[in-house]
Amino acid sequence: MSKKILVCATNYGTWGEELQAPWDALKKAGHELTLATPRGKKPLPLAISVDPDFVDGVQNIKTNPPEVCKRVKELVEGDDWAHPITFKEACMADYDVLVLTGGLGAMIDMANDYNLHKLIRDAFYADKLIGSLCYAVAALVFCRDPKQDYKSVVYGKTITAHPRAWDFYGPDMAATYELWGATPDNKGTDVVTPGFLYPIEDLIRDAVGPNGNCVARNGATREDPEANLSWPFVTASSVESSIAYGDLLVKTIAEMEK
Repeated sequence: MSKKILVCATNYGTWGEELQAPWDALKKAGHELTLATPRGKKPLPLAISVDPDFVDGVQNIKTNPPEVCKRVKELVEGDDWAHPITFKEACMADYDVLVLTGGLGAMIDMANDYNLHKLIRDAFYADKLIGSLCYAVAALVFCRDPKQDYKSVVYGKTITAHPRAWDFYGPDMAATYELWGATPDNKGTDVVTPGFLYPIEDLIRDAVGPNGNCVARNGATREDPEANLSWPFVTASSVESSIAYGDLLVKTIAEMEK
């Protein structure tokens, strides 16, 4: 049965595949998708995330298959992502599932966004499925439950983390947020950060508490990805697990009907 799904993305630079893979998987499964961003602007990919020759400087691997880069650009240039609503305009009562997508920009405009936190809490209290990928998991970490002494909503859960060992962090490290397809009214940000803003693995380990579990597997690959379900959360590590993230969301939604 088709579900109404709210898909949330950053306006400061999604990692192309981290939005494209779950988007395409959920669409193929026949679900009705609504896209939301902080500013109501089209979510644009980081330029490096649609460059098939980009080599991750930490892992020393090419991260972007050419066919993925082509598909992301098709979505950017087409109508599917062209008319998002804002987080503030969205009401979780209208949707069955909440899906967060990643990218470096998620560290800036999703992690501590009040309106996104409200959507997460509303989904959490209604026992609806919530997905989050890569650095968008920070939005779950920082979303606090006033009914539980302001512990994170992921307290006691098994949550997947982008491994600390993969973070851009080190002497003279810098991260930029140049977008592919930027326009004067949707240019993202020209901020430069000293590597990644924070180590999400460490934050997740603290947020899940002593009875929870943080899964941060350095050996995850496209052939052996890392995505986990700990109801109501589906979480996955990074770009290599974007397809697995989408597939696990589809599988979990299907099993909800049984």
